[in-house]
Amino acid sequence: MKIKSTLSAYEKPILKIEIKEHYDPKSHLSEENIHIENGDLENIKSTILATDGMVLIDTQMYFEKPQTEVFEISDECIVMDFINCNNIETDIEQLENEKYLKDNTHNIFYTTKFKGTFKIPAFEQTNYLCIILTKDFYYNIINEDWELHKKFSKNILLKKSTYLTSKYSPFTPGIQWIIHEIKSCTRQGALKKMYIETKIKELLIHQLEAIIEQPIVSEIINEDEYAKLQEAKQIIEKDCAHAPTLTELSRMISLNEFKLKKGFKACFGTTVKSYIIKLRMENAKELFKSKGLTVSEVAYKCGYKDVSHFSAAFKSFYGFSPQKIKINWDIINFWITGILLLG
Repeated sequence: MKIKSTLSAYEKPILKIEIKEHYDPKSHLSEENIHIENGDLENIKSTILATDGMVLIDTQMYFEKPQTEVFEISDECIVMDFINCNNIETDIEQLENEKYLKDNTHNIFYTTKFKGTFKIPAFEQTNYLCIILTKDFYYNIINEDWELHKKFSKNILLKKSTYLTSKYSPFTPGIQWIIHEIKSCTRQGALKKMYIETKIKELLIHQLEAIIEQPIVSEIINEDEYAKLQEAKQIIEKDCAHAPTLTELSRMISLNEFKLKKGFKACFGTTVKSYIIKLRMENAKELFKSKGLTVSEVAYKCGYKDVSHFSAAFKSFYGFSPQKIKINWDIINFWITGILLLG
């Protein structure tokens, strides 16, 4: 399988990859980092992880002049697609796609041969993460269980290019966190390969749950409300330790509390309060990696004035007290990862 990305401003492809079709569990994971910079107003960064049957591409781009990207995949594949940008006009051969990409959305598609043209406006931060899987790799992930998505599976068997769902769905907190874990992975060699492959499977589970099991948000929420709910989510993520109250958040995004509560749950599969707690607990878990911080210091950094309230929330979320995680981080982290994977 050959993968190529070409930008209108450059004569040569900015990205060119070739991998084997067959999934080999003994193959090595390669990593390539691309950084193209032209002053402060033109920047391209791309991290590529590849092994037999799989390529993960994480790309950020920013330009002072509009650009056109042509992205091509030579053979049939399944793509897990994650978008972190707006206003990108798209035209994809063989697939009936939405004209413009939406920030914080995802989908899965199958294609026999992919060619997409993306018109990137000036002064817009563009970021996408795509995980390209050969059929062989994908079959290994799902254990050829076609009951997971009957219609999508049938199209794959018939070699008919298709999306799993007609519209891109909003990120769930679980999807967002796994993407963060993939991007921040510092492991090397065989351990990194094992970790990345595990996270891809976990991410696929969350995608399938979000796309297949959740109600179609567009039927409940209009585009204006959806944009406001995305804004609310970003406000919380920016500083979860000092997150506003529901009333304050409602005023900040100009959406009444009822629509905020109902819409947030419909879009992201969790309540505003639960999302804040989740972000705080995940932040606490990261902070505990630093052996120098006390439980009180971590509690304060996560937005808790009362250590006992923090300890209760931490134990409720992870099943372990923060004191225990301080005693033996490595063992507890192994258990926590297993619990989250099973959950």
